[in-house]
Amino acid sequence: MTRTAAILFLTAILATASFAQIHATKTPRIALHDLNGRTVRLSDFKGKVILINFWATWCVPCRAEIPELVKWQTEFRTRGLQIIGITYPPTNRTRVRKFARTNKINYPILFGTKATKKVFDSSENLPISIVIGSDGRIKDRIDGVIFDDEFETKVKALLPAEGKRRERSRSSTDRMSAAKVGLDRSPLFILEPK
Repeated sequence: MTRTAAILFLTAILATASFAQIHATKTPRIALHDLNGRTVRLSDFKGKVILINFWATWCVPCRAEIPELVKWQTEFRTRGLQIIGITYPPTNRTRVRKFARTNKINYPILFGTKATKKVFDSSENLPISIVIGSDGRIKDRIDGVIFDDEFETKVKALLPAEGKRRERSRSSTDRMSAAKVGLDRSPLFILEPK
């Protein structure tokens, strides 16, 4: 019994340390290509609550949660929510584009790699979602399909109350234009699929 208690105690400490480490982590600076080949940086969405969803067209649970993600993006966009889908390989770009059109995905889809996912989570599980607060810090990780109660407590709770809008930072277009003329020179990890 003592050995079992010690193992449970150590497991709880490690889980707590891992959870605390996730929450203390500043969002990695990454840039990936979207469906149209444009480079998108997470910093383009500075000041927003970001829900990064790692998914794949071949993943049945991933496909099942897409309608909810589309609904939440529509419903909470004006309150500062930005959902970002990042594909997990193997990825067929044509299939991803067709899937996005067919399912009327209304948030950016970026092409990721295993290395992209490992920046946020080392497991092989899908779907995995990472919640980033408007302060740019990782707030939580959701393993598996996101249920309504998890969305309420882990994502919606970070959004400002209805009627209160955050002041908008520069738009993605402004940032991309600045990058093209050399104004945005901040270092970042560029994790692009081959």
